[in-house]
Formats: sequence, C-alpha cells, structure tokens
Amino acid sequence: MKTNQLPIITRPVTNNLDLKTFISFPGTLYRNDPCWVEPLHSERLELLSSKNPAASHLTWQAWLAWSGTEVVGRITAQIDTLHRQLHGSDSGHFGMLEAVDDPAVFDSLFAAAEAWLRQRGATRITGPFNLTINQESGLLVEGFDTPPSAMMGHGQPFYDHRLKAQGYGQAKDLLAYWMRTDQLHFPPVLSALMAREQKRVVIRPLDPRRFRRDMGFLREIFNDAWRHNWGFVPFTESEFFKLGTHLRLLVPKDLLYIAEVEGDPCAFIVAMPNINEAIAPLKGRLLPFGWLRLLWRLRVKGTRTARVPLMGVKQSYQFSRLGPTLALLLIEALKPPFIKRGIEALEMSWILESNAVMRKILERIGALPYKRYRIYEKHI
Repeated sequence: MKTNQLPIITRPVTNNLDLKTFISFPGTLYRNDPCWVEPLHSERLELLSSKNPAASHLTWQAWLAWSGTEVVGRITAQIDTLHRQLHGSDSGHFGMLEAVDDPAVFDSLFAAAEAWLRQRGATRITGPFNLTINQESGLLVEGFDTPPSAMMGHGQPFYDHRLKAQGYGQAKDLLAYWMRTDQLHFPPVLSALMAREQKRVVIRPLDPRRFRRDMGFLREIFNDAWRHNWGFVPFTESEFFKLGTHLRLLVPKDLLYIAEVEGDPCAFIVAMPNINEAIAPLKGRLLPFGWLRLLWRLRVKGTRTARVPLMGVKQSYQFSRLGPTLALLLIEALKPPFIKRGIEALEMSWILESNAVMRKILERIGALPYKRYRIYEKHI
C-alpha cells in the first residue's frame, strides 16, 4: 500500500504541538478498529515527560512521519542506562511504533530511529518498549480480535511483516493468558501440594498503614524474582513508588496479596480492574466529564474483567516445591474477591514464552494463552 505520491518526511518531535500530534495519531489510525482502546492522552503526556520516574535512566527521541500535511507514522528510540549496565553498552531500543501500511513510511521511521541510536553507540536494537521493558512491551502478533487489557498494547496485523522487511527478527515472545473465574480450578495433585505447604505460608493483603514499607517489599521481591529473566531492568525506588501510587488508586485492597514464609515476604500478586473497559468510550480524553464516568465505572459499576500485571516469587523459593505453591496460593486468594466483585475473567500478562514453569501452572488451573506479543531485535 502506498500513501500517495508525496515523499515521506520524518521529523523529530520538538514542541508541545508535535507531542500532542504524536499522542493523538493512533486514534486516527485505528478509528475503524472495534478492538482499539485509546490510551488516556493525559497518561501518555506524563509518560513522555520528566514526570516519568524512568526519566532518570532514560534518554529518548520521538519522530513523526509526514506525507505532505498528513501524519502517516510515529516511532521513538531510547537509550536505557540501567539496561546498558546489565546487558551491554551497545544496546538501544525503539517503541511506540504506529504507521500506515506503506513500506516507505517504515523505511523513513526506522532510518531516523536507527541513525539516532547509532550516534549513541548502539549496535543492538530491541523493541518495541513504551518506553522501558517495565512499561508496555512487545508488538501484538496474535490476538487481534479482542481488545487489549489495561496497560497492554494493540496493533496492526501487517506490522510483523514490515518489521521483518526492516531486518528485525524475533528476540522473545510474550504471552497473555486468559482465565474465566468460574473455570479456575486446582487439580487434586495441586490441591494436595497447597494443603501440605499452607501451614508455612501466610497470605495477607497490603497494609495501607504501612504502604511505603509494603511497596518496598514488593519492589524487592519483583527485582529478585525477575533478575535472571531476558532483558530484565530493575525498578528503581522512585519508579516503583510511582507505580504504587497508581495501584493505590486503581487496585482495591482485596486484590493485592503478599505471601510470607516464617515472617519473610517472599511472593506477591497484584490484580487490577481492567480500566480499559472504563476508558474505551472516552477516546483518550478525561475532560469535561471523563473523570466522572471513569470513577463511576470503577467505584460503582465495576469491571467485568481484571488483569494481573505484577507477580513474583523470590529466587530462593522458585526452584523448590514451595515456589509454585506460593504462586498457586496467591492466585487462589484472588478468587473470592473476584466473585464478590462480579469479575468474570482475568488476563495474566505478560509471561515469557520460555517460562515453562509458570506457563504449566497457569494451564493446569484453566488458563489459556490468547494473545502473543513479540519483541524484535536487529544488529546494526
């Protein structure tokens, strides 16, 4: 597909008008897609500002591709100093890719992003990340027929082909699992395992009176649990505390649990109402009445679905019999509040395709993979 006969010009985002255009462009691109859920523009503005706590270790640039006076694509490139400390000083990333189906647009966008990264010493590019691996990650390659859950991406089916044409190959695939609450079950062998270990484990909700302390426990567990995973970048204290303030607003106290073994906080799970159900009608805008609709939906009507965006078990427990038991007990703790709140189903995401242990646990209790996101890589 060709946009028209006009040349494609890709220019950096340099001012507030450019940034607003960058943020609003996907709403035009997906206007006929019934599964598209437009992110809140205010949230995107904060992500792409100094208010983003990841800004302390992130340098990035955004571009818009133009065909005459029409925007036809966008992309970011970023250097993450924490990623470079752990994975090599030649790493770089791209993200927030959206474009019409025209090879010339992809050529222009990636030429700009790769040149910027090359100037900063990058020879290995991975992505997409919006803007880090701890935010939205991966490009949707399977599961276009259902809307994305909160803080997960959507996409165009032709993107995979266009990235391959740019020389990008598969680095890792991430899976999203879907599970109906009424189909959540624990086979006898798992139930016996849970019963045998349950006396050692205390499952408790986050203590709002000791919020900062408990958020510190969650960050410690997450950074320990995920530290050997592909592409891992630790949450900084400021990043996790900012995440915690969002969770405090969005996550009811009976949807976040910490597991302790002999007083040691060693695992946790967070489930959040799927706010995409609430923001879908807002078309990205909270004003003038969006806030009221959003709060009413979340606090009065509630949502039919939820997402588990964060879960972790400390490394010292992962390779023992207690490791999977902790995960099972935490998932089990969510079922009563889900039923009470009328939450019919949940997404657990994302899970590395190579994480065989977690995938086996989920599939044995009734979850099925229903979306696949791909992270690409290229050597330049």
